[in-house]
Amino acid sequence: MNNSLEKFNRLVDALEELPTIGQKSATRLAYHMVMKDNFSALKIAHAIEDALGSLRKCHSCGGMSEDELCYICSDEGRNHSLLCVVENAKDILTIEENGLFDGRFFVLDSIEEHTITHLQDMVESGVTEVVFALTPSIANDAVILYIEDKLEDYDILFTRIAQGVPTGVSLENIDMLSLSRALEDRVRT
Repeated sequence: MNNSLEKFNRLVDALEELPTIGQKSATRLAYHMVMKDNFSALKIAHAIEDALGSLRKCHSCGGMSEDELCYICSDEGRNHSLLCVVENAKDILTIEENGLFDGRFFVLDSIEEHTITHLQDMVESGVTEVVFALTPSIANDAVILYIEDKLEDYDILFTRIAQGVPTGVSLENIDMLSLSRALEDRVRT
């Protein structure tokens, strides 16, 4: 790349690190921010800085929050007997977008002992159904079996979102109708 545009090239390189952004898109975005719309670029920079300084993991579910507990875990109106296990905090946003699920969430970011112990603590708080909303795959089927084994001493129903969600496709890439049906038609594991 041209050394006289070192700072521009660093911006392009930084944008390329984002998911789904290739070199052409990164160059187009960088050019727009620098040459066409400085105000939007500064607004984006400020929003990123603000988010990085304010967002953290919810102490209870592992989702995104600006406080110790996220808005879902703080909501007494939620169904505390229903717990949805997801792969990441982004999946919570995807499920919440359709408004059909009124239970709580648990982000399964690992299957380490402290994570499983935290899940057990949540189950002990009155959970009667654990819904697995994990990307369908053989690896996640093994994870589900492992968790079911760890929670076998509890009187709970295990369900998973219904098939129809293609194997290997993350929840963020599923249309709302398919995701809604998958949640409504979840099946016992």
